[in-house]
Amino acid sequence: MRTAPIRLATRGSPLALIQAGLVVASLRATGVSAEPVVVETSGDRRRDVPIHAIGGQGVFVKDVDTAVLEGSADASVHSAKDLPSSPPRPAAGPAAGPAAGELPIAAFLPRSDPRDALVGQRLAMLQAGARIATGSVRRRAQLAWLRPDLSFEEVRGNMATRLERVPPGGAVVVAMAALVRLGLQNRAAQVLSSREMLPQVGQGAIAICCRPEDDEVLSRIAAIDDAGARAAVTAERAWLRATGGGCDLPVGAHATVGAGATITLEAMIASLDGHVIVRQRQSGDDAETLGAELARSMLSAGGGRALLEGGAAL
Repeated sequence: MRTAPIRLATRGSPLALIQAGLVVASLRATGVSAEPVVVETSGDRRRDVPIHAIGGQGVFVKDVDTAVLEGSADASVHSAKDLPSSPPRPAAGPAAGPAAGELPIAAFLPRSDPRDALVGQRLAMLQAGARIATGSVRRRAQLAWLRPDLSFEEVRGNMATRLERVPPGGAVVVAMAALVRLGLQNRAAQVLSSREMLPQVGQGAIAICCRPEDDEVLSRIAAIDDAGARAAVTAERAWLRATGGGCDLPVGAHATVGAGATITLEAMIASLDGHVIVRQRQSGDDAETLGAELARSMLSAGGGRALLEGGAAL
């Protein structure tokens, strides 16, 4: 039986350390000790380059997962929105296992607020031509749909850096879950409803990954898995995987779990300039099937495929 603490690989940003601490506390509540192991990622080192230009969400995942694969950590802690949506590639041989960025998700913590928030001015208070700081094409497209008069500028870095970059008379867009976890929720001038802006797939959820052959670690982490968060995020990730989208494309999705474990998934595909948005909703009982079916509907009958294959840049 394992007596050493479970070593949790994590990025070293204030938010990432708080999220790792939430996993430590959840494991401790089941009688399991754990400790964070800080890993610097290439995405943290290259803060002057947009995320979609240096590999998308996976840029934060691979270096952290490598610590697990190389044995310096037992599991990895991620913002679920950073995880690539593609399933692990087939093994190259009988002894081959997953590569960095392909570790299976052993557990999700209960999901926090998945919505986006404006820091600075409320949407209705922004003057014509006001500048919005965000590096997300998803956020830009949906804000341009709501307010075609707005202009946009890049912003990257940890939360403190982003909050320092609020344009005069404008706003910066951040995840509400991040503000809440950092105790900065009072900085939100407006929390955008899902009708105004669908969040990024997995936003607000924390995922813990580990090696599939590490049975003891896997079983201990699985004990803290939240079934509702898993069902919702699985549906969102299945939809994203079926569309072939990622953080470099203007797509968003949000799933909720209702009575009888019925999952309702709403998703959108936009043109890069925000002039056209395809948005649909569907319910079902199986997360994987629901995500795939909604994606097929939006790509074909909904016209989403044409938007993903073209569109004007903001």
